[in-house]
Amino acid sequence: MQKKVKLVLFFFCLGMWFCNAQSVFGRWKTIDDRTGNPKGIIEIYQKDGLMYGKILKIVEKGKENAVCIKCDGDLKDKPVVGMTIIKDGKKNDDNEWKGKFLFDPEQAMTFRFKIWLNPDDPNELKVRGYLAFLYRTQTWLRYKG
Repeated sequence: MQKKVKLVLFFFCLGMWFCNAQSVFGRWKTIDDRTGNPKGIIEIYQKDGLMYGKILKIVEKGKENAVCIKCDGDLKDKPVVGMTIIKDGKKNDDNEWKGKFLFDPEQAMTFRFKIWLNPDDPNELKVRGYLAFLYRTQTWLRYKG
């Protein structure tokens, strides 16, 4: 009997690990698409069926304690760490998440977005920001730290 319980627990844990590895949710290391350097750690999570993301840590040298100097209103001169930069993303039928709020604190700009897992590597997250008909895509890496 004990062997069966252990076997069931093993497959349950394996299934949970596999499902988690295939999810957009979790912690991601952002990579600057222009320099290739890591910038920060973002946690993407789900609340009430919608996608959100917040900055957990800045890893870029010299910017660890950055504040949003270009921001207006309530965000002016506030710490970047802890900021919610993705809000209200909705999942579509193509396993992509889309929304109207992807905030870049360096530019103090908000973009529409589309986010999806790389179909060839579930440890890569594609994050595309749109401004009118122009867009830019970054590849974020699953953070295992």
